[in-house]
Amino acid sequence: MNGERPGTGAGAQPPVGLRERKKLLTYRAVSDAAIAMFLERGFDKVSVAEVAAAADISKPTLFRYFPTKEDLALHRFADHEDESARVVAAREPGESPLDALHRHFLDGLERRDPVTGLCDHPQVLAFHRMLYGTPSLVARMYAYQGRSEAALAQALGEGLPQRLAAAQVVAVLRVLGLENWRRIAEGGSADATYPTAVRAADRAFDQLRTGLEPLAG
Repeated sequence: MNGERPGTGAGAQPPVGLRERKKLLTYRAVSDAAIAMFLERGFDKVSVAEVAAAADISKPTLFRYFPTKEDLALHRFADHEDESARVVAAREPGESPLDALHRHFLDGLERRDPVTGLCDHPQVLAFHRMLYGTPSLVARMYAYQGRSEAALAQALGEGLPQRLAAAQVVAVLRVLGLENWRRIAEGGSADATYPTAVRAADRAFDQLRTGLEPLAG
């Protein structure tokens, strides 16, 4: 995966200061070094000490940036934790939360955003194979999804109905992304899979609207 954050157009974010930019650059440099080593040798065969040495930082310093080894590989997903919440917060006047999220996901498919699973770049495919083939990484992903649910629920207004709605939306996005990746992993190209991915997204959001009438506007 490249060093850019795919799908960052979801709502404006305040500019960051020099110190924060340097911190972000360090995050990305260390994560890039770790991912390159994981892809080359396998996640379980690379130690945290080796990553720290490659990034020219101490092991304690590395753990200040990344609490677990899994976070080294999943740093890019952390960039997207609040994406759905930002989409809802920045939606057009009169646009329902579900319509905004649906539109944003379709935009991601059109851009071949790796987060949608519809990306056949060799590095992205290799990363996804590592991710879905490593149980500890899959388990860690659930923590990221839990934070995504919490952020989305807050954007929807808090309360049990909002938490339930957020959980369903995050689950749908996860399943859609996994299905797109599975189709490409089985030999399909992103371009050939795109129409199927759009139809699946449309069906999924239609089902959400049927079951989540208050959010359908």
